Amino acid sequence: MFELTTENAVDYLQRTGWIRGPAQAELLSGGVSNFVLRVTTPECRMVVKQSRPQLRTKDAWFSDLNRIWREQEVMQALHPHLADVVPEVLHVDRENYVYAMSHAPLDATVWKADLLAGKVDVGFGAKVGSVLGRMHQVSAERVREFEAFRDHTVYVQLRVDPFYVRVQERRPEVAGAIAPIIHDMLTIKEALCHGDYTPKNMLVSGGGFTLVDYETAHFGDPTMDLGLFQAHLTLKAVRDSERSQSFIALMRSFWQAYCGAAIFRSATELEQRGIKHLGVCLLARIDGTSPVEYLPDEGKRTFVREMGRAILRGEIERWEDVWRRISLPVPARE
Repeated sequence: MFELTTENAVDYLQRTGWIRGPAQAELLSGGVSNFVLRVTTPECRMVVKQSRPQLRTKDAWFSDLNRIWREQEVMQALHPHLADVVPEVLHVDRENYVYAMSHAPLDATVWKADLLAGKVDVGFGAKVGSVLGRMHQVSAERVREFEAFRDHTVYVQLRVDPFYVRVQERRPEVAGAIAPIIHDMLTIKEALCHGDYTPKNMLVSGGGFTLVDYETAHFGDPTMDLGLFQAHLTLKAVRDSERSQSFIALMRSFWQAYCGAAIFRSATELEQRGIKHLGVCLLARIDGTSPVEYLPDEGKRTFVREMGRAILRGEIERWEDVWRRISLPVPARE
């Protein structure tokens, strides 16, 4: 495999015919599993992405290079239905595990950074919920278009093992409760699950957003998306207690809009399944292979752990109960 760098990328793109004439290539930050560049020419701007075998995490973490083709193919399948948020695939080099896609607007900001900076737009939650609901609903309705993505190999490598299995190993008190959740993740086949539907993958601009990073997407149990997304907002609400009520309003707005778009299962069933994933994902982002970097306070980490355990013990079964828990004061660390 020809490994791209910022130094050789322009020459590579000229040789492949993807660009003509002068260009600039700059490394984009974000993510742990790929090499990502922004390439700018006088005529266009694109993102070039190449997968890497070893992920940049503290713990050893490896994944199949072919995961990049799942990402490319999922975007091509989703783009006709969600052209307002899904990038367009422009070029593909399968030999070198590289593809190019359309670039988000230059003024776009990463939603994760906005949230951590205290910019909480409750109304935006409805847009994010509606998009996820549309993704799940259209794939549940059009099974023939999405059932080619049934293989779970990359999803197991990047989500099931480092999140769910790792929590089983490190939090044995809830291992038994996690086992049936993993079973359902690997057996339910009802809609497209993005697998990384989180604020870091949403580039916000002009009141809308561009959704990126589809390498863990698969046709399976979509309620993992609900749990993972709500986990990220929960963690930010715990971190920023002064804005916790705004985060709760954001989560409520997300859920209401999601239910308006996703009708392939009852809202009650989706809620019950999604909350179980929330419990695991909260623990995974504290004790898993890739913990969040913005919650160093041990008192708050303990608060999150106990919430995750309470969910898995069956003590919290509704989103409203989750949000009430978030509203409680975080005990000081002894």
